[in-house]
Amino acid sequence: MALVAGIDSSTQSCKVVIRDAGTGALVRQGRASHPDGTEVHPDAWWDALSEAISRAGGLGDVSALSVGGQQHGMVCLDRDGNVVRPALLWNDTRSAQAALDIIREAGNGDPELGAGFWVSATGTVPVASLTLTKLRWLAENEPENAARVAAVCLPHDWLSWRLAGFGPGTGEAGLAALRTDRSDASGTGYYSASSGEYLPDALRAALGHVPLLPAVVGPLEIAGKTPEGALIGPGAGDNAAAALGVGAGVGDVVLSLGTSGTVFAVSSAPAADASGLVAGFADATGNYLPLACTLNATRVFDATAALLGVSLDEFSALALAAPLGAGGLTLVPYFDGERTPNLPDATGSLHGITRTNYTSANLARAAVEGVVCSLADGLAALQAQGVEARRIILIGGGAQSPAVQQAASQLLELPVVVPAPGEYVADGAARQASAVLAGAFPDWSADATEVTAAPSDGSVLARYRRHAGAYLA
Repeated sequence: MALVAGIDSSTQSCKVVIRDAGTGALVRQGRASHPDGTEVHPDAWWDALSEAISRAGGLGDVSALSVGGQQHGMVCLDRDGNVVRPALLWNDTRSAQAALDIIREAGNGDPELGAGFWVSATGTVPVASLTLTKLRWLAENEPENAARVAAVCLPHDWLSWRLAGFGPGTGEAGLAALRTDRSDASGTGYYSASSGEYLPDALRAALGHVPLLPAVVGPLEIAGKTPEGALIGPGAGDNAAAALGVGAGVGDVVLSLGTSGTVFAVSSAPAADASGLVAGFADATGNYLPLACTLNATRVFDATAALLGVSLDEFSALALAAPLGAGGLTLVPYFDGERTPNLPDATGSLHGITRTNYTSANLARAAVEGVVCSLADGLAALQAQGVEARRIILIGGGAQSPAVQQAASQLLELPVVVPAPGEYVADGAARQASAVLAGAFPDWSADATEVTAAPSDGSVLARYRRHAGAYLA
């Protein structure tokens, strides 16, 4: 029995799963925490990975492995392979002004023209999360560190490189061994998902020079080997790895309800949204992964449950007890501002209150419907880019709520499936490792529950969009 390992190096922790390469059956697993913060030295990831591998029983019997990782993080190396400074993570917003400057400069002062340029060039309008904007911040605020940068890579690239036996002191020959994949490269801001090429002029303008970049390997190509001889897969960004983990294909839309919400789809064609709502990423199979994010998902449930003085299970039960449409209550869930649409300073609002409908059950239902309607706007943005939506795959902590499942089926009016809870990113990385080993992606069966379709009413989403649209007026 050949074994493969999948690694998920996320913002909060590192997870390792060991699976049977043929069947996908879980053999063992391990986990270790990452430090908090938006700026983390990569050595902390390596320490956590080493601990997680140990807790998973080691990799001595593993034939192939792959790493899925948090996207966008800026890892800068000097000519000897040393880390120049702690990595800036995707959620570090100090580069927000740099993003605006990059857009304006591309449009000769016109942000709309600048956004159009970047969408055409990379598929994505620059925002603070992208690596390119962080490099611009580095050049403007830490010029001495910027001048030392000989290579730039992403979190999953750096971990794969370390697993291959490289690291500080390996010099320029070691830097030449850096590898990445197209899904993670497409989130940098200096790589074109559609052409498959880096944009050196963008790097030169941001950093002041063009550093060495990891070679981009294909979905089934070998990125390296461990000193023990195990094959190392290309790796992937976390969303692309999650799509692999749940078996998403063209026509599938993944809705992820965590602290924030994410809507992404496997598509055969790249996206190019000048509004910036949809990021035109690549996936880990050779297709594309257009993606939209919302800032408010399960935190809205947490806040509403706390207000009502109930547990999350009781909150879900209350929402199920209320009718579709919450008796006319509509919650616009922009509690922490919003990204889809781009309203960073917005606040939430509750509409349609009467003495009759102002009940705990209706308020719980309105919170659930508000979050699902917000994600529906993300889905609509994807569909406006030509994305085909045949099925919804519901994942994340919020996906386990029966009320969320019912509302998704009613409001999105598409078949909804809920995979069994699992480490989707690590599972996707393991599936990629198996594909590298066998030369094709395995057809691992995944346990999933089909949500029973319930009567729907398009007026609920229309009412939500009327109230949410007032924010843009």
